[in-house]
Amino acid sequence: MRTQRIITILLALACCTGFARAQHESAWSKYKGLLWSALHGLDYEFRAGVNIGGTSPLPLPEEIRSIDGYNPGLALSIEGNVTKWLDKRQKWGVALGLRLETKSMDTKATVKNYGMEILNDAGGRTAGLWTGGVKTKVKSSFLTVPVLAKYRVSNRWQVSAGPYFSYMMDGDFSGQVYEGHLRTPDATGSVVNFTGDNVATYDFSDDLRKFQWGVQAGGSWNAYKHLTVHADLQWGLNDIFKKDFNTITFSMYNIYLNIGFGYEF
Repeated sequence: MRTQRIITILLALACCTGFARAQHESAWSKYKGLLWSALHGLDYEFRAGVNIGGTSPLPLPEEIRSIDGYNPGLALSIEGNVTKWLDKRQKWGVALGLRLETKSMDTKATVKNYGMEILNDAGGRTAGLWTGGVKTKVKSSFLTVPVLAKYRVSNRWQVSAGPYFSYMMDGDFSGQVYEGHLRTPDATGSVVNFTGDNVATYDFSDDLRKFQWGVQAGGSWNAYKHLTVHADLQWGLNDIFKKDFNTITFSMYNIYLNIGFGYEF
């Protein structure tokens, strides 16, 4: 019994020693990694935020007579980025990031001669020009890579600007038309009226462009030693629809403000 007790104590001491050594090696490994990054002018940051904005033509075309309602929806983002400082004072740098994000909105509008393709009860499509009310739901998820130039204004303030490149993993652009009429196939064609509870739906999700790009500009503030608060405006520069999509006759762009917080180390 005494021998077994001694063996148990020795095993416990060995386990504690191994655990302490592993913890020490892990801490030393992390310290070495941070030291190496500091010596090579590298900063890392993890961000979380929300996107607030919408998908819109610029400027608003004459077909859209009024915006009757807007709901930004819940659009979240998470991002990791690394900054390489280019000078010893760490004033100028280049940042590369990877962001997983959603962009969404719901709108109501009154339009006239608005290009439309509605779904009928038989599963087919009827194209023409719509005059009346339109409800639109837009929601897309993206994998985005921002490539930004950074400038450190002070110890607590940084500004950045540059292009971003997005790949759409999933997209929805759909809605319904109500209280109006559809002229098909053009402004001189036959009229189909929709009044009261008689509505029709549309879905242009398959016509969304997979690759989108634009510019991003904004700034961040160090609230504490490692905690940052940021705001970045993202402005899409290519149409969200494919080149051969002609139902909507004007281009539409994603314009969103991303606000949130981050941890810098």
